[in-house]
Amino acid sequence: MTNDKTYRFAAQTHVGLKRKVNEDAILALPDHDIWLVSDGMGGHQAGDFASALIVDTVASLPLGLDPAAKMHGLRDRIQNAHHAIQAEAAARGGGTIGATVVALILANGHFVCLWAGDSRIYRLRNGTIEMLTSDHSAVADFVLAGKMTWDEADQHPHANAITRAVGVGDELELDKVRGMVESGDRFLICSDGLTKYATFPILQEVLSTAPLETVGHRLLQIALEGGGADNISHIIVDVI
Repeated sequence: MTNDKTYRFAAQTHVGLKRKVNEDAILALPDHDIWLVSDGMGGHQAGDFASALIVDTVASLPLGLDPAAKMHGLRDRIQNAHHAIQAEAAARGGGTIGATVVALILANGHFVCLWAGDSRIYRLRNGTIEMLTSDHSAVADFVLAGKMTWDEADQHPHANAITRAVGVGDELELDKVRGMVESGDRFLICSDGLTKYATFPILQEVLSTAPLETVGHRLLQIALEGGGADNISHIIVDVI
């Protein structure tokens, strides 16, 4: 099956209103049909180092790989970043350095999401939004058990306590979901600096109504007007 779909995208990252450093990093590789967001762990030293290292490592992926090789190459580079971040943390005296990662790959009419942490991928299809990833966080178990919604979890006092990150722990386990792509699908890849302020209904409304040229700005304004307490990053990918 050949890939007869084309994609358009918009990408944006912003330091927000409260932080001095942007610890988020974003990567758009349209020649690979890969898009990625990484959020350096707040409160830890060198979160910006960790997210930048992930982006730089993935950006070295060679062109011309078939879809399976591309996915394996992406996984391998994230694992390489995991070990490099750990080595840097040890060189700095053993403090924790880490970052979330979430990546979208499009190939042959399919999508694949890979992630660790609480950065997210949503898909808008036929006017309805769906969260494709599932946070690795202290409150995610409550959501998965049906005790609260993701929107409620975003406001929980322990919402920022993530249980998985690149650079943290001996082994890095990346979760994966995959599925079919349809023309008209719109994907949103983002850090929690957006989803703290943009609930499912808000995201559904904005993603359903705003053209690609302005949707990123609208999402950024929602986060800034909500308080902009964290760095804000998002990539919107439209399937033509």
